[in-house]
Amino acid sequence: MTTTFTTTSTFTRTHAVYLASKVAADLRQMQRFYGQPNDERIATYIDEVILLMLDGYLDSVEYGFQRNGNWVGGAALSYNAQWGSIFTNDSPGRVPARADIAGATWKSFLTKNQKFDDLTTYEQAKIESALPIQRTGAEQPGADGVWTYDKTYSNGGGAVLRRTLKPL
Repeated sequence: MTTTFTTTSTFTRTHAVYLASKVAADLRQMQRFYGQPNDERIATYIDEVILLMLDGYLDSVEYGFQRNGNWVGGAALSYNAQWGSIFTNDSPGRVPARADIAGATWKSFLTKNQKFDDLTTYEQAKIESALPIQRTGAEQPGADGVWTYDKTYSNGGGAVLRRTLKPL
């Protein structure tokens, strides 16, 4: 006798909030080690991640310190959004400490995915106007180090894959 099961999953706001809470935990650890970002900025970043993940428009977002237009090795994190069957769900944390951030400033950089690009200009403007951060066009920052995948946070068929910038 053979039994077949079919399951379906709908990515909900609850799933997006859960994933964003993992990002928030990492950002709070950055705050503890480096004094940035502040609580208000963390809340704003998390609202942005939730809104963009909920509708599947987030491609990636980077947070950390930049010096001379480059992310500082040991003081930058990147999150790549993914959808599908991802079962790994790591605990947040283990953010690098003691990076040299002298002369560096806190920054973030976000990219939306092809699903967002496929929307009409009107639909894009409507979504962007609802976001808590009004971002302007910018070049992708360089990196003083090597990005390494080290954590996966997943829930409800969605995930963010975390990369840490390791210093050279």
